[in-house]
Amino acid sequence: MPVPKRKTSKTRRNKRRTHQKAVMPTWTTCPNCSEAMRPHHICQSCGHYKGKQFLHVKE
Repeated sequence: MPVPKRKTSKTRRNKRRTHQKAVMPTWTTCPNCSEAMRPHHICQSCGHYKGKQFLHVKE
């Protein structure tokens, strides 16, 4: 098995790990009720998606 001759520096290690980060999910506004919703998902407050009613939400 190959073994590194020198210790990997913190800079080199951190450069390799730059892409391993948490990403916040994006949010859009519902065109029907103007609540925040995930894109390409049914709105949890009114039940609409692409102008059609999919869920019957109790109010």
